[in-house]
Amino acid sequence: MNLKELEKEYDKLQIKYGAKELDSIYNGGCSNNPNICFVFMNPTGRSIASSKNWKGIKSPWIGTKNTWDLFYELNLLDKDIYQKIKAIKGKDWTEEFAKEVYKDVEEHKYFITNLGKCTQIDARALPDEVYKEYLYLLEKEFEIINPKVIILFGNQVSSIVLNEKINVSKVRKALFERKINGKKYKFYSVYYPVGNGRFNISKSIEDIKWIMNNL
Repeated sequence: MNLKELEKEYDKLQIKYGAKELDSIYNGGCSNNPNICFVFMNPTGRSIASSKNWKGIKSPWIGTKNTWDLFYELNLLDKDIYQKIKAIKGKDWTEEFAKEVYKDVEEHKYFITNLGKCTQIDARALPDEVYKEYLYLLEKEFEIINPKVIILFGNQVSSIVLNEKINVSKVRKALFERKINGKKYKFYSVYYPVGNGRFNISKSIEDIKWIMNNL
């Protein structure tokens, strides 16, 4: 199974759990042994790529601004790309610009995904049961891309992926290891840096910089 084949499974779950008028958002970036795989929660309609009229890549955070602050502060995004993201409105992203942004992501050797791919109209919380239906598919992503380290954002995502109750504030910089189909993967849990977790972005940056320095 490859990433493209996984998209068909995500689309089935979009019909089941997502907004009917929106498309799934998949993943994007370096898909061949990236240094880091970043795992967020689930996409919302704020992403212009969730529109059924969008014919470009269906990758996370297209047409948004705040999350790219994180990657820029981590030196994982070129300054000119970042400045353009901050200067234009979300609706003004083009399919060509989205491709340019994710080419930069790929060149910086990281991969961006969500545990849940079911796009919602807003940032409503999803129950654990919904995310758990995506876990097997996310693990397939890990197997396909083979990241050096996986960063899980927030308590809910961390708890589901690691299969234990996680409180991010108590496990900062703590390494977790999990075997998936016989291969051991390295995980870290960090504060969710966007939306309601925006006030924790400095802690996220601090911890991720530490993780990057210890790869």
